[in-house]
Amino acid sequence: MSNPRSNRGKDALEFHAKGRPGKIQVVPTKPLTTQRDLSLAYSPGVAEPCMEIFKDPAEVYKYTARGNLVAVISDGTAVLGLGDIGPLASKPVMEGKGVLFKKFADIDVFDLEVKATSPDQFIECVAALEPTFGGINLEDIKAPECFYIEEKLKQRMNIPVFHDDQHGTAIISGAALLNAVVIQKKTIAELKVVVSGAGASAIACAKFYVSLGVKLENIIMCDSKGVLSHKRKLEAGDPKLEWVRETEAVTLADALVGADLLLGLSRAGLVTPEMLLTMAPRPIIFALANPDPEIDYPTAKATRPDAIVATGRSDYNNQVNNVLGFPFIFRGALDVRATQINEAMKVAAAHALAELARKDVPQVVSAAYGEEFHFGPEYIIPKPFDPRVLHWVAPAVAKAAMDTGVAQIQLELDAYVERLQGLLGGSTAVMRKFVRMAASAPKKVVFPEGDDPRILKACSIITEEQIARPILLGDPERIKQIIRDQDIDLLEGSYEIVDPREDADAAAYAELLHRRRERKGVTAELSRLLMRERNHFGMMMVAERRVDGIVTGLNFSYPDTIRPALQIIGIRPGARKICGMYLMLHKGGMLFFGDTTVNLDFDATTLADVAEMVADAAGTFGVTPRVAMLSFSNFGSVRDPRSTMVADATELLRRRRPDLEVEGEMQANVAVDYALMQSIFPSTQLTGPANVLIFPNLEAGNVAYKLMRELGGVPAVGPVLLGMARPVTVLERDCSVDNIVHMTALTVVAAQKEEAQSGASPALV
Repeated sequence: MSNPRSNRGKDALEFHAKGRPGKIQVVPTKPLTTQRDLSLAYSPGVAEPCMEIFKDPAEVYKYTARGNLVAVISDGTAVLGLGDIGPLASKPVMEGKGVLFKKFADIDVFDLEVKATSPDQFIECVAALEPTFGGINLEDIKAPECFYIEEKLKQRMNIPVFHDDQHGTAIISGAALLNAVVIQKKTIAELKVVVSGAGASAIACAKFYVSLGVKLENIIMCDSKGVLSHKRKLEAGDPKLEWVRETEAVTLADALVGADLLLGLSRAGLVTPEMLLTMAPRPIIFALANPDPEIDYPTAKATRPDAIVATGRSDYNNQVNNVLGFPFIFRGALDVRATQINEAMKVAAAHALAELARKDVPQVVSAAYGEEFHFGPEYIIPKPFDPRVLHWVAPAVAKAAMDTGVAQIQLELDAYVERLQGLLGGSTAVMRKFVRMAASAPKKVVFPEGDDPRILKACSIITEEQIARPILLGDPERIKQIIRDQDIDLLEGSYEIVDPREDADAAAYAELLHRRRERKGVTAELSRLLMRERNHFGMMMVAERRVDGIVTGLNFSYPDTIRPALQIIGIRPGARKICGMYLMLHKGGMLFFGDTTVNLDFDATTLADVAEMVADAAGTFGVTPRVAMLSFSNFGSVRDPRSTMVADATELLRRRRPDLEVEGEMQANVAVDYALMQSIFPSTQLTGPANVLIFPNLEAGNVAYKLMRELGGVPAVGPVLLGMARPVTVLERDCSVDNIVHMTALTVVAAQKEEAQSGASPALV
């Protein structure tokens, strides 16, 4: 913990005190704005769910928050880094634990700090709380009392009881161990393990490693007095007795000679470089003492370059962080209403984390940490801010609970994973829907920038998710070299490489382009040159239906990408214009912005055309469009040619499409605040807040989506190009790998719709 007198300590104090004191609050989930609301939430309406629960206790999960509520409980006797500071002083830590539950797994928490005079009094207090909670997270309770408390509570309570100080570190370090032995080419059953420390966490880790395959007799444990050997005298009932070994080793240094694994859960500075030099070849060093490890990461790596090193610190690689465990373990346990968290569930969590670390890391994680991660000695466990941990670990825990008979409800795991992927944000849920649709019937998609590492990383995900079959344009040797150099997990056979300079169809494509554009100044020679250019070649592949769609634009300006698309593929029959649309995935629901990228000059007709295309596209996303034609004027409040143009476009679209809800001209705040809209203009034709926002010019639309994305933190997906004859996606130049994947999924869905409509215009294009 920080010294309060240090700069960081002052920052921490200000962080906790500023604004509303503390880190948590209770927020109602039902409206409480009218007398009727109050009568339903409390007396007399609350009697109804009470009686339903009285008749059937299982109904408590239907009518209350119990199924998503965990107690974080401590007596403050072993607060990390601070020791026995008592329950009151431990409250900031328990609030922090509650924040992590909510942040990483959307689990609600009440923190409870218990002033107990004995372990039995603590047990009585916690056991009496069972009707309130779906699970109990014990925290910062000293050893050996913590063992007794957890065991007794598990016997008495029919909900999960989990002491994170014991099992959290065990599970996360266990996942790291599973991967470390693979990288170091060791066999887990043959590991010689030395544990520095004999407290709750050390003993729990040692026991858990046995569950993972380490042989009990191969573990030597040391406490502050040295090795737990047959020469030591321990009292009956001491939890250390199980770890006494017949050995001549007396000190930690003695024990480490020839050891494969050092697990440190003791205190800083106990391990010297000389000790590490005596370990076996390719050792595994987990120095997990907090806040400072038994030996610091740089020293350990410099001493033993052949070692895999992990610590509890976030400023070095391979951080063993309990936040990778408890939120997701409880998520899985709560969702199947498990009566306990058993060993099988903990083992399943460790294996899920280990497996996830072997997968390619999404760019959102790399961006969060400012570096690239690849499975290997410097990356053996996932990062805490990897959003995939939730839907990897929780389902594994839930499955283990169901398999071992401690689950009270059964889940369909595929649907459960899908639900978890949308749990922490609407953006994930929306895009997963389209990824799933794309994977149902993958199409061929050409990527002209086939040698851009972002494209290749995206294609790794695209092929793994079976979204599409990528066709990469470029020099085959260069592309393959980039895949090797950057260790991109793109399997041979899952993609194709086409070099326009060598392709058999290049001459025919050049002839076609010449015939189409010879009266536009394109000569035969220029056609041949253009077909050597990958963007033009890719567009011709789409036009000739050699592929189903194109994703391009990372290394070209937007106009330079649109131009060959219009010249070679063209506008779909019946379309008046093309336009660019962004999906803004706001917590209140999807918003559709247009035009954000294409049309510079607007008149009333163009504005109506754009609004019609964006409204129809919104319907493709399962949204009933409510169109707001935006301006600086509200319903004629300002007479100006610019606002009059918007009003004229509104009337034009209403005549053209009486089936659409359209309103305008109006200001943006009025468009999204329905109560305000009704108060200003009671006769509005919209039935709710607008979700399709049509800007009066390109400048306004482009500025608006970028401000919402950057300052508001609203995920933006796009630009989606509307009005093309075939599926064409033009990426932004700063497009992330994740967004490339999402845009490819939308491109495939557009191709599917085009195919289903037998040549009719697909809604997304």
